[in-house]
Amino acid sequence: MAESSIEWTDATWNPVAGCTVVSPGCTNCYAMRMAARLEAMGQEKYKKLTRRSGGRAVWTGRITLDERALDTPRKWSKPRKVFVNSMSDLFHEDVPSSFIQRIWKVMADTPQHTYQILTKRPGRLRVEMAQMPVLPNVWLGTSVESSAVLDRLDELKNVAAVVRFASFEPLIGSVAGADLGGLHWAIVGGESGPRARSMDPVWVQEIEAMCRQAQVAFFFKQWGGVNKHATGRMLNGRTYDEMPAQNFC
Repeated sequence: MAESSIEWTDATWNPVAGCTVVSPGCTNCYAMRMAARLEAMGQEKYKKLTRRSGGRAVWTGRITLDERALDTPRKWSKPRKVFVNSMSDLFHEDVPSSFIQRIWKVMADTPQHTYQILTKRPGRLRVEMAQMPVLPNVWLGTSVESSAVLDRLDELKNVAAVVRFASFEPLIGSVAGADLGGLHWAIVGGESGPRARSMDPVWVQEIEAMCRQAQVAFFFKQWGGVNKHATGRMLNGRTYDEMPAQNFC
């Protein structure tokens, strides 16, 4: 576990590490850079998860299942919002169903925490959830970087969850055609890092307006850029830190 600087969570928990690029939103994934850095620091968990290509670290497709990390949340007495697998995708095709079920058991046994799971593979999420209980402390979300992957929202809406959410980050194109009905929360953020692609303010305003129409909580995370601290997270002269209510069924 690591305390997190991500604005919408308190901590990260990574029983899985490693991933595969599946769409343009993955191109500059911060987790690839971080995994390469952690491997260079000698952390065995991240060994051979990335390789150098075009002057950057990219996923090799190798997945690490970290047995030692599984029980970490059981050791926390203070309630936390926990981002599950910030260094991977829990529903990657190479993560065994049996391991996902073990993670579900840990979450069920630690109801004091709220778990936030984000995937780019909502199709597999839907399949796996058919054999797992809906937990009152688990939020399920999908990443949508542009209109090219709006179908992920449709997959997510077919999944039972107390909170369903979309992360429009990195937002690299307009999603003006998105239907936010059936969602409870939307996170919006620009890409950050040395190769960050720019985000048009119009795209952000479109999502904020859609949230108001659909009565979806709106969280604006950042403008991004090479120096995300310089660009900040102010929108319309204020910050937006809305969180979903947890009384959905």
